[in-house]
Amino acid sequence: MDPAKVQAVIDWPVPKSRVELQRFLGFANFYRRFIRNFGQVAAPLTALTSVKTCFKWSVSAQGAFDLLKNRFTSAPILVTPDVSRQFIVEVDASEVGVGAILSQRSFSDDKVHPCAYFSHRLSPSERNYDVGNRELLAIRLALGEWRQWLEGATVPFVVWTDHRNLEYIRSAKRLNARQARWALFFARFEFVISYRPGSKNTKPDALSRLFSSSVASTDPEGILPEGRVVGLTVWGIERQVKQALTQTPSPRACPRNLLFVPVPTRLAVLQWAHSAKLAGHPGVRGTLASIRQRFWWPTREHDTRRFVAACSVCAQTKSGNSPPAGRLRPLPIPSRPWSHIALDFVTGLPSSAGKTVILTVVDRFSKAAHFIPLAKLPSAKETAQIIIENVFRIHGLPSDVVSDRGPQFTSQFWREFCRLIGASVSLSSGFHPQSNGQAERANQTIGRILRSLSFRNPASWSEQLPWAEYAHNSLPSSATGLSPFQSSLGYQPPLFSSQFAESSVPSAQAFVQRCERTWKRVRSALCRYRAQTVRAANKRRTKSPRYCRGQRVWLSTQNLPLKTTSRKLTPRFIGPFRISRIINPVAVRLLLPRYLRRVHPVFHVSCVKPVLRVPARLPPPPPHPCRGRTHLQGP
Repeated sequence: MDPAKVQAVIDWPVPKSRVELQRFLGFANFYRRFIRNFGQVAAPLTALTSVKTCFKWSVSAQGAFDLLKNRFTSAPILVTPDVSRQFIVEVDASEVGVGAILSQRSFSDDKVHPCAYFSHRLSPSERNYDVGNRELLAIRLALGEWRQWLEGATVPFVVWTDHRNLEYIRSAKRLNARQARWALFFARFEFVISYRPGSKNTKPDALSRLFSSSVASTDPEGILPEGRVVGLTVWGIERQVKQALTQTPSPRACPRNLLFVPVPTRLAVLQWAHSAKLAGHPGVRGTLASIRQRFWWPTREHDTRRFVAACSVCAQTKSGNSPPAGRLRPLPIPSRPWSHIALDFVTGLPSSAGKTVILTVVDRFSKAAHFIPLAKLPSAKETAQIIIENVFRIHGLPSDVVSDRGPQFTSQFWREFCRLIGASVSLSSGFHPQSNGQAERANQTIGRILRSLSFRNPASWSEQLPWAEYAHNSLPSSATGLSPFQSSLGYQPPLFSSQFAESSVPSAQAFVQRCERTWKRVRSALCRYRAQTVRAANKRRTKSPRYCRGQRVWLSTQNLPLKTTSRKLTPRFIGPFRISRIINPVAVRLLLPRYLRRVHPVFHVSCVKPVLRVPARLPPPPPHPCRGRTHLQGP
């Protein structure tokens, strides 16, 4: 054999640890079927891998090590390369080197035999490559080493690597300058890159780690070279404070190990402790921790809280952990059924008899609902026609319609339609579905019922929808204690035939009186339930700040359609924007820029927060209560 082919194995250094010995035996195990009595030959080396014995290199271990290296580099393991047969190139890269093996199937036993070994120690610049480029470098070096056979091979050869992404490198459309140069070199060969798990790619892996011990001993892993000492750094803020102390003496209350900060430099100290790259905009506790290490002044804690609260970077990038602002402001309670209704759509349903959408119509008084299946989301004109046919002709015209800000309900046609029938349009504020909570709750109920009835055949939900509507309207509501049938019609439809005989046909006047009594009972229950809901909801909310027209606020980006490369790194708030109008205590209208023209400018107060400003110069601390006080003595 040509000595150059087997030099990587001949120069294999003596293992100095149990891990290095295990790498060598892992390399050797693949070829044990070609070596007679492999277990007896490698027995002294195998005994050293046990954790129960001390690792101590012996004469017998050295003899077995040399004998195995000799067997690896001689027949019958090695075969002469044949360009008429397919080659197999196994490559791998580690942090310190690359290894490769050139193999072919033998005519005699049809088993894969190595033709040559290759190992290369990475230079300092090559060790800086990422994993993908190091693995690609291993292929580049192996093909360059054996190009006299691979370039003239009549059969395309196979490259085995444990880096799966390299399978697509030849079809990649975007390459860096280094990869482009290597791609020109690869064009001279006909080969296919195939992925092989690392557990089966042990042979080239062992060759790539031959230089681990030498690199660890010569190249330091730390950032600073050996012999370098990091000296003490004097911050510029410390010099600034010391310079200010030449004009302002330090008070006696200042601790000896801390520097007193005069008033003119306190803002600079806060800026350094909070906004410097070393700090990274921490909270009040972290900012105070940095200041307390070196600086002191009487109002240190108070000034730090004000500064952190007014930091514009923190206001935009941090999410608040306090309860949402804005007390619950429920809608007015109607006085009769179907005078105030709420509308919403349920989308994303599978096609069922050509239907994919449900229009939910809820009576806010009785909680009765109609669920209307539709083929698609309707336009404003189609929505008006559907409401006329399915609601108005049965229950009469309403006086108020609540909905979200879908395109059907924000159009001029819908506003004009509601004006003509005498109904007011109540639209929810931006990204605040709680305003239309009646319809949202009904959507959850109908979804739960349909899942129960059609989970075996989801495409049959349209057939189950009438039963789901009846179930919703016949069960008692938690707000009124009565079913929607009772609240709106004055009676509960009987379920059993025996109940029909008990019910007599009342007169029209008795029916009206019974309805009026039921409605008074329902309205009283709704008032009590609203009071309970307000108390429970306000426990998890905070009082909203009192905003005024022209005030500047930050706007939450949680629901804004912003075009960003990473949602994770997008600011939590943007702005600031000015308030153009106060809609009510829990809703404001903002002056938005042109790039947000498609976003409705009315927002709930939980989506905004006020802009706080730090004064250009922190005021001096107030005088002590005991200073300047005279003691009056009695006669």
